[in-house]
Amino acid sequence: MACIGCISVQDFKERKVYWWLFPLVMLLLGYLHFLNSSDSWVFLNHISLNALLVSMIICILYLFTRIVAKKKFLNHSLGLGDILFFYGFALGFPTLTFIILFSNAILFSLFVFLILKKKRQLKTVPLAGFMGSFLILMFFYVLIFKFPLLYAY
Repeated sequence: MACIGCISVQDFKERKVYWWLFPLVMLLLGYLHFLNSSDSWVFLNHISLNALLVSMIICILYLFTRIVAKKKFLNHSLGLGDILFFYGFALGFPTLTFIILFSNAILFSLFVFLILKKKRQLKTVPLAGFMGSFLILMFFYVLIFKFPLLYAY
């Protein structure tokens, strides 16, 4: 949670995150997922499918940005840190849990951005920061309420 917290704070304050935090988050979330998997084959299936889903989402965002919005993609519509955080997120959970958490993290980011936009005059979305905050809240929820279902699927 400390690495994710660092990503969140840096993304909120500076809109720049140390690059080495992303591989560290990938490694730690992947290890946590591996420890909670029934075997290595299931773990590899989950992370492969999750990475494929993230890749498809990024491709769709790229095509939309370039064709419909006619803007640059990387560091204009979506930052490299956001993409790396997506893949770190994908390594951390079984596929069903990942889909639910990922979509809820995106919705959480949207709502928090819309609320803070008026107060802080934000022009860009610190997506990795918002998603990291959501993930920290989810881990605290699991710890406090002993909710073991994050890795059940």
